[in-house]
Amino acid sequence: MAYTRGMHQRSWLSLLTLPLVAAFTYPVMFQPVQDAPRLTAQVAAQDPLAGLSDIQDVLTLVRDNYVDKPDMEKVISGGIQGVLERAHPLNSYLTAEDLHLPDPGPAGVGITVVKRQIYAQIVAVVPDSPAAKAGFQVSDMVRKLDGESIGPMSAWTLERRLRGPVGSELTLLRYVAANGDLKKITLKRELVQPPPIAVRKDPRATVLALADLTPGRADQLKALLPGLDHKLPLVLDLRQCAGGGLPEAALVAGLFVGAGPLATVQETGKPPRDVAVVSASLPPFAQFAVLQGNYTLGPAEALSSALKKQAVPVFGERTYGLGVERSRFLLRQGGAAEVVNRRWMGAGGEYLGAGGEKPDAMKPQDAVKGKGPLPKVEPMGFGVTPDYVIKAVRPDAAAKGAKVEDDPLPRILELLGTKAKTKTAA
Repeated sequence: MAYTRGMHQRSWLSLLTLPLVAAFTYPVMFQPVQDAPRLTAQVAAQDPLAGLSDIQDVLTLVRDNYVDKPDMEKVISGGIQGVLERAHPLNSYLTAEDLHLPDPGPAGVGITVVKRQIYAQIVAVVPDSPAAKAGFQVSDMVRKLDGESIGPMSAWTLERRLRGPVGSELTLLRYVAANGDLKKITLKRELVQPPPIAVRKDPRATVLALADLTPGRADQLKALLPGLDHKLPLVLDLRQCAGGGLPEAALVAGLFVGAGPLATVQETGKPPRDVAVVSASLPPFAQFAVLQGNYTLGPAEALSSALKKQAVPVFGERTYGLGVERSRFLLRQGGAAEVVNRRWMGAGGEYLGAGGEKPDAMKPQDAVKGKGPLPKVEPMGFGVTPDYVIKAVRPDAAAKGAKVEDDPLPRILELLGTKAKTKTAA
């Protein structure tokens, strides 16, 4: 995460107005880059900042009329945090005291979460981590951390609270929406290591599962590929790929396709910055496909989009839409605001960072069911839309005890075969 300095002096009220201004201008700040339209003189129907005077009145009423003497610092900071989160769930307000807190520690429990108002949703679980061993799964919700409600915490606070010294304990109140199970679970933090690339060798195909795109993943993949049967189809599984960066995504894409676009980074007030695929010119596989899911996050979304742009078929569900970056703006009063001020656009023009909201369900008629013609999928909103939708895909489908119908590989191979026959006929 990049941090930038430099803010003008302001009173405590203007401290409140900074995120309010950001909230009002958010739709403008994050419009896709395009040719500027001709400016025409117009009289604004209403000043979007006119309501700020009401905020001062409300704060005065709270201070002077509440039955108990309120902690105005908490009232104000809570209001700022609420406004920031309405713009993006990863935005955070940090007090001056927050900025002086020591590092919590290097250990964690192996989960990545995104705050959703009064709870945090788990969007990634590291295999063999304390959370994975305790049965935590993607899409589970966390209501409390160490007995404290998630609601008042910012994304920055959540990230800190998940970390700590090796061996320290963290108690989570987990809620599973599928069965309504609500349970308090205590985990011990460990130094969670990035898992190795999972290799599944099937007589019909090879599946490589990537858990992240941290530096070094491309080199690991490059070392694995020569030992695989290039006559068999290769499926790159990105369903639980979270973390890493665009440079590594560019290198990984180059192992399978030629040079081309990866993503475009958009930042307010700056020209767009293009990131390109770095081709390694390796021998191709007989067939190559990508498997993604709702929780394919950030750099993995850019990777999937770049491969799709170069005619690699993509299977699964639409990605999450978390291709964003934050900057920290220091405030004169001593605090800071961490604001999402950069987002990515995929090689196919997808908005990869359009708010971080969970994608809506795909249209039922788009789902792949049984045999038949290849389904056509219309582009939707944000995230990477697959070429062929396979619903309810479980990342642990190849695990022991999983049901056969949970494994997407047979259907992928069937569709690849159909696709190949269609090409031959054409």
